[in-house]
Amino acid sequence: MSERELRGLHLHLDCASGAAGDMFLGALLDLGVPVEVIGQALDAIGAGRQRLRIARVMKRGIASVDVKVDTSGHVLDEHRHEHGRAPHTHGPAGHLPHSVLPKPRRATTQSGHSGSFVAIKFREESHERHVHVDELGGKVEEVLDHSVPPPPHAHPHTHPHAHPHPHPHPHDHSHAQNGQGHGEHAHYHYGAIRERLVRAPLGDGVRARALDIFDRLARAEAKLHGTTVEQVTFHEVGAIDSIVDVVGTAAAIDWLSPVSVSCASVAMGHGTLNCAHGVLPVPAPAALEVLREAGGITADGGVATELCTPTGAAILASIVTSWAAAPTGRPVAVGWGAGDTELADRANVLRIVAMGAARSEPVALSSDKVWQVDANIDDMSPELAGAASEALFAAGALDVWWTPITMKKGRPAVTLSVLAEATTRDAVIAAMLRETTTIGVRYAELSRTVLNRSIVEVDTRYGRIPVKIASDGQAVRNVAPEYEACAVAARSHGVPVKLVLAAALAAYDSRR
Repeated sequence: MSERELRGLHLHLDCASGAAGDMFLGALLDLGVPVEVIGQALDAIGAGRQRLRIARVMKRGIASVDVKVDTSGHVLDEHRHEHGRAPHTHGPAGHLPHSVLPKPRRATTQSGHSGSFVAIKFREESHERHVHVDELGGKVEEVLDHSVPPPPHAHPHTHPHAHPHPHPHPHDHSHAQNGQGHGEHAHYHYGAIRERLVRAPLGDGVRARALDIFDRLARAEAKLHGTTVEQVTFHEVGAIDSIVDVVGTAAAIDWLSPVSVSCASVAMGHGTLNCAHGVLPVPAPAALEVLREAGGITADGGVATELCTPTGAAILASIVTSWAAAPTGRPVAVGWGAGDTELADRANVLRIVAMGAARSEPVALSSDKVWQVDANIDDMSPELAGAASEALFAAGALDVWWTPITMKKGRPAVTLSVLAEATTRDAVIAAMLRETTTIGVRYAELSRTVLNRSIVEVDTRYGRIPVKIASDGQAVRNVAPEYEACAVAARSHGVPVKLVLAAALAAYDSRR
């Protein structure tokens, strides 16, 4: 399959074994996203010593892609591993001031090329086949290498558990999907991570997606800890994992540019987990809060362990446009991402299915029945029209419009037309008879076909604005910022509504 055929499709996520950042990376790579797409994004944030260890593994008979992060280097505090720099002091509780954040720089591959740092391993019977990404040529070069040892700090995927700053002493809050934690490490301010993403030379869509994912994590942690997002901090190992997972996933989704993303539900697991705060229930509180805010659909999953990490939950919340079963369509590609824990009754994998439109019919179109109620009016003051429209919408009208007409004896008049569902038709008729001067109405049942509609929120300089997306499963057919939200933001900032509308459209375009 060509890269072009993989882009601009619908994506369906199967999360029967939960979701985590590394599982997303594995599934997206297995789906067909080029490694260099992720590598270039990680280069842009200065993760030169971060190494993705990527291997094809078997999970209960399912060949899937496993991704691990080598944390022997550090994403945001490279100064601790480079000689010749002036010493510095840490802020309270080991927090790093923004001034010591290094500028993004290009990485060096194991082969010595200036380019992507990503090393891929395909495990075979007697040797490992390493694949190095040469950005200069834009292709993957396969190199057999029997002598390269595994990275000393490669570890199972972790997710950050954040807490407010300042904290009396550092704790280890990160814990892997299999419950294993790490020793004490420095903390990363959410604000420092956000600043890093803002000034990194990322594509606009990648940056917007990564910021949205981290914003969701920070809002959840702030609510749980009773603080503000500015005070949220992430512990180092978990933060490094999450930065790589989030930025890599954001780059992959931006490259795929899906028209829509669906997920029926995500398995969360049950039981308890241990962290510095003590014993906490599963699902992890932050993961549950992220999905609650996003209106996500969760399921227990029937497994006594943590299945969905906060990072996995935040990625889901950011990219899913419809919490529903997979639509009718044509499967084009399938990607499997491996989790860490070996589950007793299922393969611990995340599946992503790229779907095109069914050849026989469009995807994501729906048909239903509505009622149209009409009345011709020639004796009502125009001043009453606005109040009548408001009353009709309050009664459940789907739409209201007025059409100029000419009635008998040449009288100027209007036709008042209302669309309503069957359940609200009678209430609409009652409101029309009550609020206008008509002495009767006529109505008829109509059939209609509509595009699939979803709402996404975009960040603008005027705040978060909801944007309505209409698609037919093949492409996005219409994009419209919600007017009322734009009007409120315009009044708040003292600018014309058209500027807010334009900013919302630009923010949406940058995500694609």
